[in-house]
Amino acid sequence: MRPDSGVVLVSGGAGYIGSHVSHVLKLAGFSPVIVDSLVNGYRWATRGASAFRQGDIGDADFIHAVCQEFRPMAAIHFAAFIEVGESVKKPEKYFTNNRDKAKIFFDTLARKGVENIVFSSTAAVYGEVADSAPIREDRPARPINPYGQSKLDAETHLRTIENVKSVALRYFNVAGAEPSAGLGEAHFPESHLIPRIVLPLINAPQAVQRALGLAEGFKIFGIDYPTRDGTAVRDYLHVMDLADAHVRALRYLLGGGKTDIFNLGSGSGFSVREIVDAARKTLDRADFNPGVEPRRAGDAATLIADSAKAKKVLGWVPERGVESMIACAAAWHRSQTYADTIIDKANASSG
Repeated sequence: MRPDSGVVLVSGGAGYIGSHVSHVLKLAGFSPVIVDSLVNGYRWATRGASAFRQGDIGDADFIHAVCQEFRPMAAIHFAAFIEVGESVKKPEKYFTNNRDKAKIFFDTLARKGVENIVFSSTAAVYGEVADSAPIREDRPARPINPYGQSKLDAETHLRTIENVKSVALRYFNVAGAEPSAGLGEAHFPESHLIPRIVLPLINAPQAVQRALGLAEGFKIFGIDYPTRDGTAVRDYLHVMDLADAHVRALRYLLGGGKTDIFNLGSGSGFSVREIVDAARKTLDRADFNPGVEPRRAGDAATLIADSAKAKKVLGWVPERGVESMIACAAAWHRSQTYADTIIDKANASSG
């Protein structure tokens, strides 16, 4: 009999994906306790948790004290830096946080008897992908940047800890929001495709667009790829579908499942033009005509994760399409919470 309640520690739960997972955990009957340094997270994002404690995952004494206070039966780990470009410029920052601090976090949990851990990993661990076939879990992991390597190193360490079972979830691009719960994406700077399309289309405040570097409008980079319409194809998941996958992975472990790795993906992927067309339709902006720039170096034509294993073992199937991702993102990006957050970030960075 698997437990469907109890305390689950969520590291990085004040961030984009972690906050949505905490929200879904609570809806499912669990008691999510968020731990977050708030370096990249936001206090408002913890509103769906049963409790919040501010601190660093690399502080073993802090994690020990949280475990003493709440006695978690499991943990879900998100706390990580995620910008690939920055990881190339500042590799030590990524290895220190994503690998070294994650090891301290995992080891401390193990010492406190937390035997089930879900790890939010990334499909970036696979590295360069020369063909367009969907990526399966048995593809060799060969990261080509410090971000992917730091996450793979943390995965590898987690699997070596005695008496701990774990699931690593590997996925590409996440979009959408849960605006009814006051939750959404607030990256600064913003590098993700759907927000960069949506924000100009909803006429977001100029101060927000300037802060995010969107004043020049949206551009498509490359229209000569060997794909169905010439633009790059990527895998996108709605953040609420992704949250559901994390809860399913948790229940899998609590129900006796073994340590494993699961890819999460849409199954077919979406081209940049398809995302643009969906944004035109969803937001009623037939006049939207993005500019075109040459390909960016290093961008693959197609990146899709094969999620057949997750569907078979976890019973997970993504239910929300691109239109839902765009509509939810638009609703969230129109919120005052989002605008205030970005402007505050911009003011802090300029100060």
